[in-house]
Amino acid sequence: MEQYKKEFIEFMIDCNVLKFGDFVTKSGRNTPFFVNTGFYRTGAQLKKLGTYYAKAIEAKFGFDFDVLFGPAYKGIPLSVAAAIAISENYGKDIKYCANRKEVKDHGDTGILLGSPIEDGDKVVIIEDVTTAGTSIQETLPIVKAQGDVDVLGLVVSVDRMERGQGTKSALEEIRENYGLETTAIVTMQEVVEHLYNKPYNGKVIIDDTLKAAIDAYYEKYGVQ
Repeated sequence: MEQYKKEFIEFMIDCNVLKFGDFVTKSGRNTPFFVNTGFYRTGAQLKKLGTYYAKAIEAKFGFDFDVLFGPAYKGIPLSVAAAIAISENYGKDIKYCANRKEVKDHGDTGILLGSPIEDGDKVVIIEDVTTAGTSIQETLPIVKAQGDVDVLGLVVSVDRMERGQGTKSALEEIRENYGLETTAIVTMQEVVEHLYNKPYNGKVIIDDTLKAAIDAYYEKYGVQ
């Protein structure tokens, strides 16, 4: 596993973004782990987060695209942070764009904020995490409605590695259903590999009991 992936896993723990316990996902699944990017709350944290996203984007897509699109609301700071990191670390000036939940009818009207999306633009969508692939169903029509654009793919922070609407993983379904390439900074397999029975800050975060709960979750919701 690359060093930046290990650092990102620890970074999520330090920021209280990656949690273990008893949670319910947006798709209604009871899960022993949860990723909430809303807990990145300082400028320093967002700056560091942007660098990790930039690394994942470079590895999968390179920087031959025009717009980084972040769906409201959590995708908005992600798109800004990653666009800044790409500029600072790679010298590539990528536009950022996000959508509003409601159309604005005065001043800067429309559903978008940031850069407009124009005919011929190549777009990469940035999100926090995809569980069942439901959010892309809402996001893709918004992007496509802006003109003749080429949506290259989707980047998320964590691949939960579980089924989407059928028997395949959510990210695999997105690839097949929408023709989008997908990538993540880390996968849950990498998270477990890095943390299982290994102390971090003097504490074992994934012990045998939690590992058994994670395994049981994947027995129920993992890819068949």
